[in-house]
Amino acid sequence: MRLVMNEPVERMDRPYARRWWALLVLCLSLLIIVMANTALTVAAPDMTQDLGLSSADLQWVIDGYTVPYAALMLLLGAIGDKYSRRGALVLGLLVFGGGAVAGSLVDSADGVIAARAVMGFGAAMIMPATLSLLAATFPRAERAKAITLWTATAGLAIAAGPLLAGALLEQHSWKATFLINVPIAAAAIVGALLLVPPSKAEGKGRIDYVGGLLSVVWIAALVYMIIEGPHFGWGVKAVTAAVVAGVGLVLFVVWELRHPRPVIDVRRFTERRFAGSNLAVALFFLAVFGAFYYLTQQLQFVLGYTALETGLRMLPLAGAVFVGSALTGYLTPRVGMKLTVTAGMVGGTAALALLTQVDASSSYGDFVPSLLILGLAIGLALSPSTDAIMGAFPESELGVGGAVNDTSLELGGSLGIAILGSLLATSYHDHLTDATAGSELPASSLATAQDSVGAGYAVSQGIAEQAEKAAAQAARATDPQQAAQLKAQADQLAEGAHRMADAVGSSFSDAVAHTSLIGAVVLGLGTLVVAVLLPRGKSEEQPEQSEKGREKDREKQKEKESALS
Repeated sequence: MRLVMNEPVERMDRPYARRWWALLVLCLSLLIIVMANTALTVAAPDMTQDLGLSSADLQWVIDGYTVPYAALMLLLGAIGDKYSRRGALVLGLLVFGGGAVAGSLVDSADGVIAARAVMGFGAAMIMPATLSLLAATFPRAERAKAITLWTATAGLAIAAGPLLAGALLEQHSWKATFLINVPIAAAAIVGALLLVPPSKAEGKGRIDYVGGLLSVVWIAALVYMIIEGPHFGWGVKAVTAAVVAGVGLVLFVVWELRHPRPVIDVRRFTERRFAGSNLAVALFFLAVFGAFYYLTQQLQFVLGYTALETGLRMLPLAGAVFVGSALTGYLTPRVGMKLTVTAGMVGGTAALALLTQVDASSSYGDFVPSLLILGLAIGLALSPSTDAIMGAFPESELGVGGAVNDTSLELGGSLGIAILGSLLATSYHDHLTDATAGSELPASSLATAQDSVGAGYAVSQGIAEQAEKAAAQAARATDPQQAAQLKAQADQLAEGAHRMADAVGSSFSDAVAHTSLIGAVVLGLGTLVVAVLLPRGKSEEQPEQSEKGREKDREKQKEKESALS
């Protein structure tokens, strides 16, 4: 038996025998590209302190990964379809791993942002390749189960990133969190060569590079606008990006409608099942990424958990995703994807609604129900939506199908962090202003504290350190009157530090509650739209049609081979 798997899956006359082992490799590949973001949220405080990052720097450290990742997936998915899906996966893993190594070696904000951008480029090759290889390798009867496990892996990665990063941060610097990805990427590369069969679209014509480049332009501009506008204001950069995104989208649609072999047939978005599934994915990750963004801050800053303890306390979410995914496999064939997806989105809305009860007295136990419900909701909604999206594409466009699903996911996540993150910052700013009204806090210190919850606690800590210095001076003073004055000053400063910490904690908790309310309203309204769009019943007509299309592709390929021989 050959060490490297060389037989293309399209030429097999029966299902690939080691397809479940191949799925493990695909899930490992997915794991690291999701963990790349979730691990960073835990490492951000140490990185900020070590590199002296501003809030703008930190935002672009996070989103430097997102822009190339979202913008390039459609074009790179089409290239993978034509030349080699497994090749795209392996090359993407190499680029991703190289970017991770670079991120562990740099010592500046620009260096970290550049390394993250390289990782995003690699992820844009990996993500659509995992879904296209999955769909090509598994027969239709098993694909829904395989996608369920793929989705559950994404849920696991949401919790695994903070957990592994937290464990490393106990003994190492933030640079070690980049290196989490390297051994997993290496194992996935070896596994891909040994276990994943090659796959590509047979007889695929010339790639629509003009349409692909237009997709890069408008998606990159849209993501940039989403990041820049809410966080840094609607200045020239954000407005220019909005104009470029709008014009680019119009040109992309017009070009794709006229091109004989478009990178994606945009008419698919007029199909209710396809449009509803994409909207469900985008809205769900808007809610999930937005909630994850502020829940990790609540656990670390307000409740005082370490990075490792925060990661451990996110595990109920991962476990619930697995349970929800298992329920999906049972429910969807019986009641149809419309009810399953809608139920998941209702659950996600309920999870966010529970978070509106958060206040300064809330403990970790108050967050557990929301984590469990949100995890169940992810499992219920995302697997059937992803299956429906992939089922809409023929054999020759599986990479594009994976890219469409993943672009919806990434755009939703970017919107969640940008919109809910911006609302969180504004609400925290306003609540802290009210909570500190009438205090003698200098304007510069208040402005610093209003920047973020971490900065607020840093200001409180600074006041506490001043109190300690005054107390030490009082203890050394020989003049009783001077000692008494210093002691009174130390007591006043200590009381001010305590009040400041309370004001920061209560302001951020109130901001979490307010932001969760907005998120629940957005997801609730989106649930109604998705429920209207998705067709009724248990129909699997579209996936069956896609399977027939794949069978026709295989027959045509066999005819070509016979003619050549």
